[in-house]
Amino acid sequence: MSAEVSVVPVVVDTANSPYASLKPVPINAVRLADRFWEPRRRINRDITIPLQYRHLEETGRIDNMRRASGKKSIPFEGIHFNDSDVHKWLEAAAWAFATDPSPDLARLIDQAALEIADMQQPNGYLHSYFVFEKEAERWTNTRFMHELYVAGHFIQAAVAHYRSTGETKLLQVAERLAGHIIDTFGPAEEGKRAEADGHPEIEMALVELYRATGETRYLDQAKFFVDVRQGMGRMNRAEYELKPFREYDRVIGHAVCAVYLTSGVTDVLAETGDPTLRTALERIWDNMVFKQLYVTGGIGSRWDNEAFGRDYELPSERAYTETCAAIGSVMWNHRMLALEGDARFADLLEHTLYNAVLPGLSLDGQSYFYQNPLADDGTHRREEWFGCACCPPNVARLLAQLPGYFYSTGPDSVYVNLYAEGSAEIQLPEEGQTVRLTTRTQYPWDGDIEVEVKSGGDFGIFLRIPAWCEEGASLEVAGERFGKALMPGSYAEIRREWQAGDKVRLRLPMPARRLEAHPYSVDTSGRVALMRGPLLYCVEKVDNPGFDLRDLVLGDEADFTGSFEPELLNGVVILQGRASVVPPDLGWQHRLYRQKTAAPAPAPHTVNLTAVPYYAWANRDPGQMLVWLRSK
Repeated sequence: MSAEVSVVPVVVDTANSPYASLKPVPINAVRLADRFWEPRRRINRDITIPLQYRHLEETGRIDNMRRASGKKSIPFEGIHFNDSDVHKWLEAAAWAFATDPSPDLARLIDQAALEIADMQQPNGYLHSYFVFEKEAERWTNTRFMHELYVAGHFIQAAVAHYRSTGETKLLQVAERLAGHIIDTFGPAEEGKRAEADGHPEIEMALVELYRATGETRYLDQAKFFVDVRQGMGRMNRAEYELKPFREYDRVIGHAVCAVYLTSGVTDVLAETGDPTLRTALERIWDNMVFKQLYVTGGIGSRWDNEAFGRDYELPSERAYTETCAAIGSVMWNHRMLALEGDARFADLLEHTLYNAVLPGLSLDGQSYFYQNPLADDGTHRREEWFGCACCPPNVARLLAQLPGYFYSTGPDSVYVNLYAEGSAEIQLPEEGQTVRLTTRTQYPWDGDIEVEVKSGGDFGIFLRIPAWCEEGASLEVAGERFGKALMPGSYAEIRREWQAGDKVRLRLPMPARRLEAHPYSVDTSGRVALMRGPLLYCVEKVDNPGFDLRDLVLGDEADFTGSFEPELLNGVVILQGRASVVPPDLGWQHRLYRQKTAAPAPAPHTVNLTAVPYYAWANRDPGQMLVWLRSK
């Protein structure tokens, strides 16, 4: 290592970033004990991560590394960037080890680490595809071959391994690889390649390597890749003008590439304070959120190039909304929250976690969605693995990191970003003070949240008032009503001399709500979506037999109530209410088009409608699913 840096298992280490407003909390400082997230994290640790390692072995991904190190004489198998799946898996396993170490997990980590380290070339290069007969092709097609993308995922895994175990062996491999990249890429006048990868990732990785080692040349290289880049990632040249990042005023191109790049740029901004980067990020975020965001929080509407479409182009059944893109959005908003301390980023982070990331993984932790449509005829089902398996280990690493997203620290303050039952022991770096908190809640099923302060002292607690809670939120501090107005989409600041045992009670009403989309979003015109608390709902055929879900109509008077069903879908609150079924009139038989007439519509009949959380769809018998329902 280049410098002595304390080993703390933080996901994004802004602790010493001069332009970050909030600092991270280590993932092992937070213990979740809830019935929503912690069971998923347990499945992730005990089932998903070991099963993914088996898939990596069975599909030749790890054998590719043994081939590259000379241990096996076999042909390369799969896609040229398959190493990245191993690296993401390794990062997931490392973060899982940080909170729940076990001999079995340590054994798998050591196996993967050995195969990766053994294939490193003498000059630091690390990629199992570009060896032997392919060696001459290294770095010759950075737009499409994604060598820097693969390298970035390994560097992030190595940093996670170092922070989680305290071991430096993989960090040293990462430093040799980064040194080779620095020797290869840079200004053309220095005889280097003045270009960036078609798939951003290396930017985030180099900043985090800088944070882990204190070596400024890694930050300088990340800045170089941001400055030299033309375009937001892999794009169709015929459709989009390629230009420097700072000139973009909208998010375009491949959705994962776009948010991976903005995440890396945010990391660079947190270290440099470059105002031109901040301005560009704000413009791009606004465009994504106000004109290109699905009601799920998903991004990327087009199957063509897995890309963003035009503003308001948000089809439901053909929504691409890749799971990796949702994860990239979480990563970006996590970084923007640290940068600015603004609750709007925590709001979108939460919404995306529940409604765009979670659908990508089955309830048993063994199968995955690559695309996440908002309407389906029953044919779209999760798969155990993919030829391009970017999404499965990406989901695993996010779930493993999750405790690190719940809290942040500001100047002599704790920020509560997400809510779940559990406890936290948080160091306030500026004060040298330890804050111990215990949270009791059934969130997201119930909006009553109690935070008990277990340690006394003078510090602030910032509680997020979610943007979805537009009215009726209330707050009590040590038995007294909070004296300031609570603003949805902001943090409520409570600052006092705390006594051990003081309790804060936040109540967030959770009625069923109807959302309508912008009128320019043609696919959702005349339709509504149902939400309760932070969760989006959908209707599935299995709960609503006997009619075509496309014939459902929700009248303005329809009232929905929620009830908890502990045996359904691992325990969910369902929404139930009355709706109408209005099928097409008989005049449409054997016709696709006809002259517009004033023919009377068939008489509607009333049905009992059941809606379930969208994240849990497609875990039962195949059938129709709809998020957006006709309202007139």
